[in-house]
Amino acid sequence: MKKILTAMSGGVDSAVAAWLLKSRGFGVTGAMMKLFSDSDLREIPENAQSRACCTLSDADDARNVADSMGIPFYVFNFAAEFAEAVTKKFVLAYQQGHTPNPCIDCNRFMQFEKFLQRAVQLECDGIATGHYARISRDGGRFLLKKGLDAAKDQSYVLYAMTQEQLAHTIFPLGELRKDEVRAIAEREGFTNAKKRDSQDICFAPDGDYAGFIENYTGAAAQNGDFVDGDGNVLGKHRGLINYTIGQRKGLGISAPAPLYVLGLDVSGNKVILGRNEDLFSRELTATDFNLIAAEKIEGALRVQAKIRYAHAPQAAVLRQIAEDTFRVEFDEPQRAITAGQAVVCYDGDVVVGGGTIE
Repeated sequence: MKKILTAMSGGVDSAVAAWLLKSRGFGVTGAMMKLFSDSDLREIPENAQSRACCTLSDADDARNVADSMGIPFYVFNFAAEFAEAVTKKFVLAYQQGHTPNPCIDCNRFMQFEKFLQRAVQLECDGIATGHYARISRDGGRFLLKKGLDAAKDQSYVLYAMTQEQLAHTIFPLGELRKDEVRAIAEREGFTNAKKRDSQDICFAPDGDYAGFIENYTGAAAQNGDFVDGDGNVLGKHRGLINYTIGQRKGLGISAPAPLYVLGLDVSGNKVILGRNEDLFSRELTATDFNLIAAEKIEGALRVQAKIRYAHAPQAAVLRQIAEDTFRVEFDEPQRAITAGQAVVCYDGDVVVGGGTIE
């Protein structure tokens, strides 16, 4: 019987993942990662706490479900590691004019690094999570695939997984739809069967990223100029951290035609505005690129590429131009390609790899 350390967040997905493994004869231990200090949790607005994850109430939900299944449950304190690898990186990216995806970093550095390391220390054979994705093996190489439920597929945020991590990970929900998962939870009488999903950034569940960054750094965002492509001043902005590429709302600028954020000039503290049609481009460069489906790419590879989580995959060509740097050339221009976001490339259901957009 294999021993599996299962990440349990307090939500229905991870609860059912643990139940499925136990029903299949695995030796299951449940565990939650505590990602915040107690003071951090107290600072989450009360009206936003239900949208956060890994809170004290989530730990209670996870423990209750684990008790009902008769499996051990632990809470691992990774608050310091999370603050360094995820929160700090998030703030630095915004200060550099980028728009990061901290969920990717949480999976990369916490879930499949720190959590897997803890599983090894506990002499477990691997880990499991409630992600909607699949893992298969093709010869000597492990492949990451989309979950069968297209509406819930989470392969995009898992692109950084290594071969070693894929070899020691199970995704029990990869073949299931969300409604099937909830049906299992209700049938088994789980207290969190109808709990809604957490969809916000856990350390800023109210969505006020700028406010979070100002509180984190202790410094207010500096006002600056809105400018057009020729450098003409159009008005005053409220600080670069309040804007992202493609944004239209909240600019407070009167103009004959709608204006959109085209770029952020960090050195000059300027927000560049322009027309919607100016947001479209056909190419991007991605660094820190992690290849999953192959050791390296020779020449050009036809792929379908996503430039953000909710983006529909688009036909493109992928080229490797350095060890971990790739060029993506789209068949059709794409709107608002944004530095700091991830581009993830697919061959059908298989994740070829992904990286951070420059």
